[in-house]
Amino acid sequence: MAAVTMAAVKELRERLGAGMMDSKKALEEANGDIEKAIEILRLQGAKGVAKREGRATTEGLVAVSENEGSATLIELACETDFVAKNAKFVELGEKVLAAVVAAGAEDLESALAADADGQTVAELINDDAAIIGEKLELRRVAVVKGDKVAVYMHRTSKDLPPQVGVVVAYSGSDDETARAIAQHISFADPVYLSREDVPAEEVKKEEEIVTEIAKGEGKPEAALPKIIEGRLTGFFKNIALLEQPYARDNKLSVQQVVDQAGITIQGFARLKVGA
Repeated sequence: MAAVTMAAVKELRERLGAGMMDSKKALEEANGDIEKAIEILRLQGAKGVAKREGRATTEGLVAVSENEGSATLIELACETDFVAKNAKFVELGEKVLAAVVAAGAEDLESALAADADGQTVAELINDDAAIIGEKLELRRVAVVKGDKVAVYMHRTSKDLPPQVGVVVAYSGSDDETARAIAQHISFADPVYLSREDVPAEEVKKEEEIVTEIAKGEGKPEAALPKIIEGRLTGFFKNIALLEQPYARDNKLSVQQVVDQAGITIQGFARLKVGA
């Protein structure tokens, strides 16, 4: 059996993102032949697909592709931060994103079926999962279209790829404010653009809840309408972007900020790894 050097183990880990012991064992079995070790790891990984199926994927990356008037976001998930920051995994994210954009896919099902150099995106991900030895999955896809788009990508650690991605579609010429709104969205996490976009049944349910709470607090009957209205306003501030206090100046709402900037927000998407 050929001696396995740490340099060979390191090279194999860097190329595949596989664990140290798995890499060492594969090299020993392959008598130090890195290409043969890759095939061994692939075969071992393929056998372990079913075992990985139930594992949680709480790490990963968010990637974005911008075009004129549109942008595509994807969330590619893995199990550990070691894999998330590995060059092999980051490269996979780039390949998946390119295939999704080329196919014009706008939902997860069509993204997984998109062509990636002769195989589907789903097959590409499974192949890399077999080599890396972790469960990998394309979890979400979002496409945002408008007159213009602003993008903000946030890293929770300098060692990791972006963990939060935001795209804002807008009209107007103040690109700096549009990007600032994208930054605001990254942590404020609105669900809807405006209060008018919140489904009526969701508003009705919230109204019923705050009414019951107010009554349970013994509030006077005559005061209930104003109390309920105030609490519903707070509800909208939590979930509707334009109602939210602006991150850089909470005395202003996002609506007031975009009005002052002369821009109109047409839509947005926010993806966060594991969320």
